[in-house]
Amino acid sequence: MRKTPANVRDAVAFIKECDAKMVDLKFTDMPGTWQHTTVPADQIDEDALGDGIGFDGSSIRGFQSIHESDMILKADPSTAVLDPFRAVSTVSFVCDVFDPVKQDLYERDPRNIARKAEAYLRSSGIATTAYFGPEAEFHYFDRVSYENTNNRAFYEIDTREGSWNSAVEPSGYTMRPKEAYFPVPPNDTQADVRAETALALAQWGMPVEMQHHEVGASQAEINFRRDTLLRTADNLMAFKYVVKNVAARNGRSVTFMPKPVFGDNGSGMHVHQSLWKDEVPLFYDASGYAEASQLMLYYIGGLLTHIDSLLAFCAPTTNSYKRLVPHYEAPVNVAFSARNRSAAIRIPVFYKGKPASKRLEFRPPDATANPYLAFSALLCAGIDGIKRKIDPVAAGFGPLDENIYDLPAEKAASIRSVPGSLRQSIDALRTDHAYLLEGGVFTESFIDTWIAYKVERELRPVEIRPHPYEFYLYYDC
Repeated sequence: MRKTPANVRDAVAFIKECDAKMVDLKFTDMPGTWQHTTVPADQIDEDALGDGIGFDGSSIRGFQSIHESDMILKADPSTAVLDPFRAVSTVSFVCDVFDPVKQDLYERDPRNIARKAEAYLRSSGIATTAYFGPEAEFHYFDRVSYENTNNRAFYEIDTREGSWNSAVEPSGYTMRPKEAYFPVPPNDTQADVRAETALALAQWGMPVEMQHHEVGASQAEINFRRDTLLRTADNLMAFKYVVKNVAARNGRSVTFMPKPVFGDNGSGMHVHQSLWKDEVPLFYDASGYAEASQLMLYYIGGLLTHIDSLLAFCAPTTNSYKRLVPHYEAPVNVAFSARNRSAAIRIPVFYKGKPASKRLEFRPPDATANPYLAFSALLCAGIDGIKRKIDPVAAGFGPLDENIYDLPAEKAASIRSVPGSLRQSIDALRTDHAYLLEGGVFTESFIDTWIAYKVERELRPVEIRPHPYEFYLYYDC
């Protein structure tokens, strides 16, 4: 299990106890990818760790311009862990980004936004702690290749489990489309890799509650224990790092893309959420619908009211909306329910009569999201629902305890769907983001930067390129 130094002195002692030769300083860029720099351990003392390490912020996506590039990384001592994937003994830290001119946490550092979200919750008086538990699904592949040039574009992925390999896989064990949930070996070819990953996650400090094969061929899910908003975001970044590194040393590649395989289930990241005040869970009421308290219902009302703009952070890629289509267990309908996985929000009822387990599950997100931003946005929307007393029943969001996909056309037509594209979500964020500014969690400047980055760096480059399928449709016109 991971030790948790309480301060810089403890962190330096931990480095020495581990006999580390290197110290790795990790931080998250604006889109949500870990970056790092490494310092020899003999250069690290209390002053060096406390003062931080300078770096070029203009070379990091979404950070500074070249004329204001100097930034500082300061390690969070409580995140110290011995990295099991480095050949040279290395202690890893998650860092906060500081602005050396303002002498303060950097406005665009996603981790800073998560800190402000937790402070906003406490200042609201509603609760003291928000717990988050993401279920980040992903795919293992045996081979991946892709190319994008002016005259050539393709991708090719392969897994021994794919139904397309039934004619060539010598074992004969391939997965029928959408029938790969919970198989046993030898059909489940990733069982040992997942088990190895679970042990590595525990070593990192993330106890695993369950791991299993998912519905899609080569698809997997490994669930680690929930924690506070900031710690869970830290843990999710580490989770992706561990999953990828264990796969790599087993000769496999991992992607958290929401929809890497056409015609099969996509990978989501259902986000479980609950509010507590001191040691008291606030989402439980024995007499409420699915044992949900009125406070939880207001929180749900906030999420569903703001769902379009939330998806700009929670489903933030063009590929996200290839998952959010009907009939692949994707939660495209704006409704809440108990047990019903066809609704955007599900209230799990596994453990009746247990207040500590009562939570909601927000199902549209996927793991391309930056967790610091996505979790913070979700909390802001929930707080807005509570402050404004947005009752999801009165607002027409349910509860809906039927399979939404099987409803009569007239009734189904009355249920609104989530945005069908990243552009629609970004447009919604432009007009609906006042709730994100409350408590100073997000700023207008950050939201403008996020929108500009997504449009110019991701959305337009995809929109203006010919798609291979267009040649199939139109080449002979």
